[in-house]
Amino acid sequence: MTLWTPTDDGYADLTSHDTFEAGAPHNTFARLRREDPLHWTEYKDGQDFWSVTRHEDIAAMNKNTAVFSSARGIRMEDQSYEEYLARRTFQETDPPEHTQTRMLLMRAFSRTVMAQYEEDIRQLCDEILDAALEKGTFDATREIARQLPMRMLGRVMGLPEDDLPWLVEKGDALIANTDPDFTSHVLDKMETDEFRMMPFNSPAGAELYAYAKVLMQQKEASGDTEGVLHLIRQPAKDGSVITETEFRNFFCLLVAAGNDTTRYSIAAGIQAMCHQPELLGQMQQGGDIWETAPDEIIRWATPALYFRRTALSDYEMHGKTIKAGDKVLYWFSSANRDDTVFDDPFRVNLHRTPNRHMSFGQGGPHVCLGMWLARLEVRVLFQELAKRLKSIEPAGPHRFLRSNFVGGIKELPVTVTLA
Repeated sequence: MTLWTPTDDGYADLTSHDTFEAGAPHNTFARLRREDPLHWTEYKDGQDFWSVTRHEDIAAMNKNTAVFSSARGIRMEDQSYEEYLARRTFQETDPPEHTQTRMLLMRAFSRTVMAQYEEDIRQLCDEILDAALEKGTFDATREIARQLPMRMLGRVMGLPEDDLPWLVEKGDALIANTDPDFTSHVLDKMETDEFRMMPFNSPAGAELYAYAKVLMQQKEASGDTEGVLHLIRQPAKDGSVITETEFRNFFCLLVAAGNDTTRYSIAAGIQAMCHQPELLGQMQQGGDIWETAPDEIIRWATPALYFRRTALSDYEMHGKTIKAGDKVLYWFSSANRDDTVFDDPFRVNLHRTPNRHMSFGQGGPHVCLGMWLARLEVRVLFQELAKRLKSIEPAGPHRFLRSNFVGGIKELPVTVTLA
């Protein structure tokens, strides 16, 4: 058996969500890396943009916040300045504003703090895997990959366990707002202007806003001083405090991004185990592999397919000029399959080192805040899964999200034989 391989003709429309229902169009990315690594991409629904596809270019540009700004939005879709102000999170700010917010939050998401959750994660994995594996044949995305991040999110944020399924459902509708399996308001198929001031132009944003407002009031009334939601409300060095709108946007970001990215990394790792049977034996052997395996699984998954920046000044590259005001998309999904950086990039190599993947946005000030939690969840989940299995095989075709922003296997039928 072989791992999933791309089937696009090399000229896929990167602006179409339909393109990505077959998985990322890696034949197109490979052609662009070879022939046109700074590619002017026409976009019928908005402003045309530059597609950057080579790993070395993205790594360099990601550090250059003086030229390439996050403060005009991070997605392909255009928005007015009014909409940007209403929706933005600290992801959509530049230093020094971005740095101030990160300083508040880094204590809650540091490697040391996250390590303290290992036993909690292992306990949750035990419960989740015991319930899923006894079924024999099941959807691994729903029964395993979706469960762990959702339940850990509640512990990190101090949320009621009973609220978590609803929160994740709304987070799915928010971040997968182009997939009819997750939302009734599909972004590119209907008029959504009514929700243009909400995150991702989604009605789920309005519902999460209302929940976050009540949550903020309850935490202030109770004097709750635990966890990330307390830290984000503390004064910055200049004395400024987060506004109600900023808090609600941050909450929506945690619910959506904090859940989906790890979910789809786990799903991709299980898919790899189905098609590369040697991975199970390598995991069972253990040892140093657990220092490298989580990053390789996350490279293979690349849950965030791209992030957008906006040029603040002219910039020369590959004989072309990016003009001030131009949109620029960093295609992390292309960078993570760049064969000038990764040997045999379409195979999962759990011993891969170094592994300079771009899934966490490495090299710039926007490096993923939750990367230590994601690595820990992936490591513990696969440690616990591997020791329970004799074999795992596909039980039908897997299905990808309809999204050119979030890369994920939304349905992954498998059959397992227990050890």
